[in-house]
Amino acid sequence: MPFTVRAGRPCAPPFPTGLARGRLRAMLRSLLLCAVLALAGCGDDASSSSGDPAKVTYAESLGVDLSAMNKSESGLYTQDLVVGTGKEAVNNSYVLVHYAGWLPEGSPFDNSRARGQPFDFVVGRGEVIKGWDEGLVGMRVGGKRKLVIPSELGYGSRGSAPVIPSNAVLVFDVELMNVY
Repeated sequence: MPFTVRAGRPCAPPFPTGLARGRLRAMLRSLLLCAVLALAGCGDDASSSSGDPAKVTYAESLGVDLSAMNKSESGLYTQDLVVGTGKEAVNNSYVLVHYAGWLPEGSPFDNSRARGQPFDFVVGRGEVIKGWDEGLVGMRVGGKRKLVIPSELGYGSRGSAPVIPSNAVLVFDVELMNVY
């Protein structure tokens, strides 16, 4: 490999030549192949969950019985566990809730009570997943509601790494603490 001398020191040429160029090409081909294989694993997989709550098996501990729940046109399932008597949550209501969320097989992924801090947001403004914006409308303070959320109204095909996989159906128990 030719080199030049600068200030008395040998320097490598600015671009690889001969054998070095061949090694570089082989390395780049290997990297390209790895990138193609890695990207091939991304995207929709025919064997992955469709995100349809009706096609999912639920852990018994979650108490999900879709036949006893109300299904909206969007595919959201709701069931009032306790009907509240306080102020009603409507779009643009500022609400305070306690909640727990699970994947259908029973794995918990979030729980506001365990953190000791309720969660607040404005209903219908897109501050939360669509299933919550839709699912809390009509609840009254003191009420508890079970939500079974299809993936399109949750985190969709992107999921929410590392806990919520792509196309995951979500199960929530939500208690409406206050409407402001």
